[in-house]
Parts: sequence; structure tokens; C-alpha cells
Amino acid sequence: MMRSILVGILVLMAAGIGWLTFEWYRDRFGGEPYGAPFTLVDQKGAPITEAAFRGHPSVIFFGFTHCPEVCPTTLFELAGWLKTMGDDGKNLRAYFVTVDPERDTPEIMNAYISNFSDRILGITGDPEKVHAMVKAFGIYWKKVDTGDGDYTMDHSSTMLLLNAKGDYAGTIAYGESPDAAVAKLKRLAAAG
Repeated sequence: MMRSILVGILVLMAAGIGWLTFEWYRDRFGGEPYGAPFTLVDQKGAPITEAAFRGHPSVIFFGFTHCPEVCPTTLFELAGWLKTMGDDGKNLRAYFVTVDPERDTPEIMNAYISNFSDRILGITGDPEKVHAMVKAFGIYWKKVDTGDGDYTMDHSSTMLLLNAKGDYAGTIAYGESPDAAVAKLKRLAAAG
């Protein structure tokens, strides 16, 4: 009996501490958009900042134009999902942020992305600034030497979903079912 009471007290204490931690985090960081301020350029060479992720829901994918499989597959699927949504997704904005700004100039990004959709906007810029932005969004990336004088990039393959305030609203995993992905995009668009 005494043991059950002690376990119950410990469970209540743990729940209370968890709730207080959540409240502290929400009070400290709530209302602040996900990521960090940045100033980069889009695929047309025009300046773009974190303000682009506000005022409408956004889908952001981080990758690179020399990617052999994950990036083209993801961009192809995203373009298809946006098309499938029709008017239901007209307020969604989609972005492809390079993790390889040394090679992915605005011109290269423009040529690459135009193969998929005119609804996806590429983001690149000064490598140091791009890497700082990517890090602020919690995206993994690493340059990997291929041994032949070239390199590839390892990177996170998850799409980030942001609400109209620029707050984190979820993810779409690489290889997630199309029905689940479109459902998430519809919920994001409806809330936006």
C-alpha cells in the first residue's frame, strides 16, 4: 500500500515538473518564429529574409542540386502534391534551401528548380550565411569527399512545415505516403 502511494506521488511530481518545463519553454520561446533571422538570395538573385516564411504557411526542404536521388524525388513529389491540392493549397509557399551554396548559385538553382515547379522558390547565398541559416533550423548537413576530387552532401531529408506565423508546425518525412503528406499539407493550408 505504502509503495503504491509513493509511486503515485512520484508520478504526480514527474508530471508536474514536465508541465512546468513545457510552460517555461512556451513562455520563453513561444511566439518566436522557428529558425533565426537571415538575409540570402532567391533563385532569381533577389534578396530574401526570414520574413518570407511569414504571412502564409510554408514548406521548406533543404538539399542540393547535385543530389542523385533524395532531392529530385522530394521536389518531384512536392510539386505533385501542390498540384493535387489545387485551390486548397494556393496559400502554401514552398522553398528549396541549398546546403551546398558553393555550387548552387542562383542561376543553377533556377535552372534546377524550374524542372519541377514554378511554385517552389530556391534559396542560396553566401556559404557562411546559408550554413548559419541551415543550422538555425536544426538541419543536418555535411560535405563528404568522394575521393575523386569531387564531393557530395549528406543532409536531413525531412520537409519542415511552418504555420503563417513562421512557427514550427510539423514535418513530412522522406518516403512518407502521398496520402499522409497531402493530408498534412491540407491541414497546414487550412490553418494558414
